[in-house]
Amino acid sequence: MPQAEQPATLNTSLQCESCGATLHFAPGTHQLKCTYCGATNDIPYDTGALTIVSYDYEAFIESVRNNNNAHVERVVSCKNCGAATTLPPEVNSENCTFCASPLVLNEAANQQIVSPHYVLPFQVTQTDAVKAFRTWLTKLWFAPNDLAKMATNESSKFKGMYLPHWSYDADTTTDYDGERGDYYYTTETYTETVNGKTETRTRQVRHTRWHYVSGTVYNQFTDIIVAASQSLPPKVSNRLEPWHMNQLVRYNEQYVSGFRSELYQVTAENGLTEAKRRMDGVIRNTIEHDIGGDEQRIGSYQALYENLALKYLLLPVWISAYKYNNKLYHFTVNASTGEVVGERPYSAAKIALAVLAAIGIIIFIAYCFSNSSN
Repeated sequence: MPQAEQPATLNTSLQCESCGATLHFAPGTHQLKCTYCGATNDIPYDTGALTIVSYDYEAFIESVRNNNNAHVERVVSCKNCGAATTLPPEVNSENCTFCASPLVLNEAANQQIVSPHYVLPFQVTQTDAVKAFRTWLTKLWFAPNDLAKMATNESSKFKGMYLPHWSYDADTTTDYDGERGDYYYTTETYTETVNGKTETRTRQVRHTRWHYVSGTVYNQFTDIIVAASQSLPPKVSNRLEPWHMNQLVRYNEQYVSGFRSELYQVTAENGLTEAKRRMDGVIRNTIEHDIGGDEQRIGSYQALYENLALKYLLLPVWISAYKYNNKLYHFTVNASTGEVVGERPYSAAKIALAVLAAIGIIIFIAYCFSNSSN
């Protein structure tokens, strides 16, 4: 999606009335806080008035094409990994949150980007994220000795990041044909040698009787979440689920103040392809249940997707990217639940010592057993 450069306008609601500094969102609250003088401002929030709704898929795609749903942000792209993220206005030097490469901030530009529908505000503070991360570190087996020290030093560089996600709803009608298998049993006679004698015995043998079936099944899908970022490895981003989706609020840049947010790399159209792939497994299970019997064979089926709707979400994480032996690793904390998802290296030396120790124990036990037998 082309992003046009636009002049940025200062949101006066983000200015501290006491000292004029930029207010930042305080995780776990509905407040903005000044990091210089400590002043706080409440973010207007009416729990009773908030109703989370999805938006017509085709209408959203059309609005993106026409650039009807956009706002201006300061955006910088990483030349190494390609991630495009917004930056707080006070940041003058920075490394990429995803690959730790230096960012060329003089190439940052004010761009018009698609406005999300909802944001899940940070609940976990940076301090609590670092504590959870250090606890996670203590549980690692065969980690290099200097990993904890090096990674803990990096933990102070945990960056708050909102990751883009799509949430899809759909009603499906699926016509199918296939076969239903029902078990039946016959009695079979056989001989068996017992104590040198041949005996005749019987047993029940199971068979399957198949017959053709066809039908129609219906499914309703809500909140099929698809990551719209490719900056984190799938094995990391998938493990960040679930999220406390009941804490979603309508997008308000006050909740994003002081944090970075990544622009989506997976379009809504490509995200729908992934969502349909996930829906397909549920549809197949519904078909098998509808076929019934003891076994099922699905021949062909065609799903019709109706009432397609989506939500464009920003979901919060604390991220630290670090390099160990020239390989990139990520530490990620779900800033909604506190769940830690990390990649870690293994110490070949520790594993080798453990194997040698195990072999030594086995040899020692064998030696003791041999002496006792003698």
